[in-house]
Amino acid sequence: MSDSDPKKARRPLKTLPPDRFQPKMLIFWLLLVAAVLALLFTTTGGGSQVETLTIQEVVERAQSKNIKTGDPAKQAIIRPDLSGGRDWHSITGQSRKDADSPFRDFRAAGRITDLNMQRLQETKVFAEQPTQTMLTSFMFNLLPIVLVIGLLYFLFVRQLRQAGRGALSFGKSRAKLLTRDRDRLTFADVAGCDEAKEEVSEVVEFLKDPKKFTKMGGRIPKGILMVGPPGTGKTLLAKAVAGEADVPFFSISGSDFVEMFVGVGASRVRDMFEQGRKNAPCLIFIDEIDAVGRQRGAGLGGGNDEREQTLNSMLVEMDGFDTTEGVIIIAATNRPDVLDSALLRPGRFDRQIYVDLPDIVGREQILRVHARKISLADTVDLAVVARGTPGLSGADLANLLNEAALLAARRGKKKVEMIDVEDAREKVLFGRERRRVMDDAEKKLTAWHEAGHAVVQAVLDDGTVPVHKVTIIPRGQSLGSTTFIPTKDILTRPMKKLLDQIAMAMGGRIAEELVTGDFSNGAYGDIKQATKIARAMVCDYGMSALGPVSFADNQDTVFLGRDITRSQHVSEDTARKIDAEVTRIITEQYTRAKEIITGRREALDKIAAALLEHETIEGKHVLEILQHGEIKSPVVRELPPKLAEKPAEKKSADKPETQPGLAAAPNPA
Repeated sequence: MSDSDPKKARRPLKTLPPDRFQPKMLIFWLLLVAAVLALLFTTTGGGSQVETLTIQEVVERAQSKNIKTGDPAKQAIIRPDLSGGRDWHSITGQSRKDADSPFRDFRAAGRITDLNMQRLQETKVFAEQPTQTMLTSFMFNLLPIVLVIGLLYFLFVRQLRQAGRGALSFGKSRAKLLTRDRDRLTFADVAGCDEAKEEVSEVVEFLKDPKKFTKMGGRIPKGILMVGPPGTGKTLLAKAVAGEADVPFFSISGSDFVEMFVGVGASRVRDMFEQGRKNAPCLIFIDEIDAVGRQRGAGLGGGNDEREQTLNSMLVEMDGFDTTEGVIIIAATNRPDVLDSALLRPGRFDRQIYVDLPDIVGREQILRVHARKISLADTVDLAVVARGTPGLSGADLANLLNEAALLAARRGKKKVEMIDVEDAREKVLFGRERRRVMDDAEKKLTAWHEAGHAVVQAVLDDGTVPVHKVTIIPRGQSLGSTTFIPTKDILTRPMKKLLDQIAMAMGGRIAEELVTGDFSNGAYGDIKQATKIARAMVCDYGMSALGPVSFADNQDTVFLGRDITRSQHVSEDTARKIDAEVTRIITEQYTRAKEIITGRREALDKIAAALLEHETIEGKHVLEILQHGEIKSPVVRELPPKLAEKPAEKKSADKPETQPGLAAAPNPA
């Protein structure tokens, strides 16, 4: 946390809330002052136990042997005392009135004549008179006073000065300057977004050679806005731009501008740009800019004035009368729809770069970048891993390889193998495997359910989305799952494919009803997914008898609740027609899936039996049962070394391949 953190800003005490006083530290310093004063009081002879004598009384007691000797710590000493005059002395030690009285500390001060000094030295009771100079005596007497004054200065004056500095630095920018050596990244560290790298490469060329563009009359974009889903590498790409151009890189979050005190955000914006001018050419990266750049004039009440002042200051700095050459702003957000239009116009953020989820080639490149630090076995094929992870971002892929490395380490392996990567993918997408206690009836019902999904998908698939694995092992909220891996990235979905998805989702419920004559609530996720697809076909895609008309034109206020601000632009009669079309589509596909399963009842029984025996079978086994009536290839599962020694737990090592967004049989409990 920086020194200008508002939680630690040193403001005058009267403005601090009670919980900021830190009473424990205050008590500590008070006790320290008391200890110093007590020590000073003791060393200077203060206290009620010290007896005050005259010089003549000291002489008499010394001559009568009533001053204690022999103890070096209590030795009587004669010292010059300049506080009373040139010949003034002070005498300390222990004495007694007579032989029957106890020894007590005493102190005497006054002028000692030459005769009395001679008498005192003849008794040989006192230590040798120290040859102290005036400077030595002066320092000895003033040292405790200087110590107390210094302590008071440290406690109060220094604190007040620091409070002044904290108040002045309260409006300073919190932008962090990344070091060029330790934090430097290049385009070689960024993969999966080649188009975005090409667009930002112009910024790198401008920072390296500005005259190349200015002599042609061109102007480099002042600001670049990176838009895309979370985890796609927007921040990483901005750091790579600074690393390639070898210029200072300031990083700050949009929330760092927002503060409870009025005017602090605008002050930090001005200070941030001032730092950029001093270090030009440089890059200023603002992460999550939607925290400060939201649309003005929206919201309830006047609680957004401070945020709007901060935004106004940013708008002026980015495109005001005082334009700054060589300072380029790069911002990132995954909510461009809430940003103010004045912030997005040319002259501020001239260019918007969309950093999308990586395709199959990009995923393989990202996996290779993150695999540099991981010891992979030769059997690991990153191309296969990339094909089986559609829809995952760069951050998800990095997490997948990290989970695979941790899993391999727990299993006692020296290198990460393919089964470790597959199990890590299962864990990342659907959570880790759970061994729930299920009786035979529940296992059989789950087996029939998943067999129904597998049969319908295997029959309807044209080779683009084949069945990958079928399992009845619980994972996440599902008691089992039928998963698929497409052979390519699916960018568009024809109407036929959408109908096939609805039919496949209905397969589990149909199989339960066909075999048992009843059905369970395990198909609620399938029904929900099928309804969502059917409603999108009617309202969004125009794939119904209502024609190519969009009925999803809703207006939402992003600052208010969705439910209280949404307005439907359809009449009641149209809404009834939409519901009728959704019901028709689902009913037709339900009938279609039922015909497929009824005609292949024998294959359904064999797939369910194979699941009850092996718990997990692959897609090729499903096709073999449909084509040949039995499983031709062996059902072999590679087990971790530690688990392979325990036959009773063999099934617990079976972890199916999964695919997000496809049908499963979730358990509502």
